[in-house]
Amino acid sequence: MSEHAFLPWIRVAPTAPYFLTEEGQPWTPIGQNDAITWPDLAGLFQRRNLAAVEGHFAWLAAHGVTCLRLMLEYCQTEHRYLERPVGRFQPHMVQLWDDLFALCAKAGLRVLLTPFDTYWMGRRWRHHPYHQAHGGPGTSRTQWLRCPRMRAAIKNRLTFAAERWGGSGVLFAWDLWNELPPARATHHAAGLADFMHDVSQHLRAVETRCFGRAHLQTVSVFGPLLAAHPGLDDLVFRHPDLDFATSHFYDAATISRPKNALDPALQTAALVHQALAQLPANRPFLDSEHGPLDTFKSGRQLPEAFDDEYFRCMQWAHLAAGGVGGGLRWPYRSPHVLTQGMRAAQRSLAGFVNLLNWAQFQRGTVPPAVQLSTTAVQCIASGDAHQAVVWLVRPDALTTRAGRPRPLEPLAVQLTLPGLAPGRYRVYVWDTKDGHLSSQLLLQADQQHLVIRLPALHADVALAVVPAP
Repeated sequence: MSEHAFLPWIRVAPTAPYFLTEEGQPWTPIGQNDAITWPDLAGLFQRRNLAAVEGHFAWLAAHGVTCLRLMLEYCQTEHRYLERPVGRFQPHMVQLWDDLFALCAKAGLRVLLTPFDTYWMGRRWRHHPYHQAHGGPGTSRTQWLRCPRMRAAIKNRLTFAAERWGGSGVLFAWDLWNELPPARATHHAAGLADFMHDVSQHLRAVETRCFGRAHLQTVSVFGPLLAAHPGLDDLVFRHPDLDFATSHFYDAATISRPKNALDPALQTAALVHQALAQLPANRPFLDSEHGPLDTFKSGRQLPEAFDDEYFRCMQWAHLAAGGVGGGLRWPYRSPHVLTQGMRAAQRSLAGFVNLLNWAQFQRGTVPPAVQLSTTAVQCIASGDAHQAVVWLVRPDALTTRAGRPRPLEPLAVQLTLPGLAPGRYRVYVWDTKDGHLSSQLLLQADQQHLVIRLPALHADVALAVVPAP
């Protein structure tokens, strides 16, 4: 829609696995998953309270949020189908998305958009307009991505969405399918590859015809499936039609059922490293869905103070390990709304990312060779010969699951960071909790080692290491 075209489109940096606007400015996706039925966006439906949504978007932007991951329909109930019957786009839902794009443009927010809520679509398949019982093309959930009539309906939905909203810079990228599963193509990787290529090329052709260019594309996957189905790796991480890679981090032992704030963060870093090892050199990666899934499904909610710490640690681990941004949380709270503490953490991350030159940053992992003066501190880091991101954390200083902080005496730490070219460096020391620059150090790297001394580490800090002028 032309009235939103002033918001610059997002592209991959030419020489680095991060994102830029088409005007060449660094852009980092900071945000979370949201849904059109959840409280923050509920006012969009039938235009019940657009002012509340507009105010919320302005508040998000003020907290550094740049991106929402959304599904074109969220069908936990019967009242948010985009098409009913198949091929007939409901005017009140089209209006909802018109308003959402307009309000996002005003606030400067962008959307990672996926065409279907595949979770509730699968759980309530017999009610969905695409089911054959309601005149739709589909008969079996395992045939969603292989049935020619189903494929045609999917492409028709994407065509409608692209023609109506694809001209907007609000659209960051398309997530072609939410949690691509082998079961949705009768367990054949070839069927999934054919689906992705067909839909990807169709969508690019539609956007190119309409706008002379196309938005970025990715596809998401439920992370634990990767180990069970090795053929998914090629599709998710290396498929030639995709522009960047995403995965959903739901490690059962740590992230989905957290017992402390550190183990999920360390596992996040490990999962980022596993993904980066499989990617083409210049392909960005981010976790586009995570959270305490199993805890929430069991009917319990994490204590807010602990959940804030868990959230904060995971986002810094994601960034420091080489991911783009801090990952996109699925709220898993009642109701599905992020806490004030999580928003403060996002604002802190948004301030920090401005300290680095992402257009030139290569995300090589360096932790195995990092030397620390104490075993009481954990380190996650990535970098190249000219820049580095480091997250240092004291496990004994993090908030407990019972919600109690553990204040301790500050600890002196020395860090020896390898891999940097000889020269002078400025080290920005960022207070992750309070979200501000606590100090700057001007240091000399010799023989590809930079020694950083921090006199007082209370809980955790992030370091941005950049060349000094």
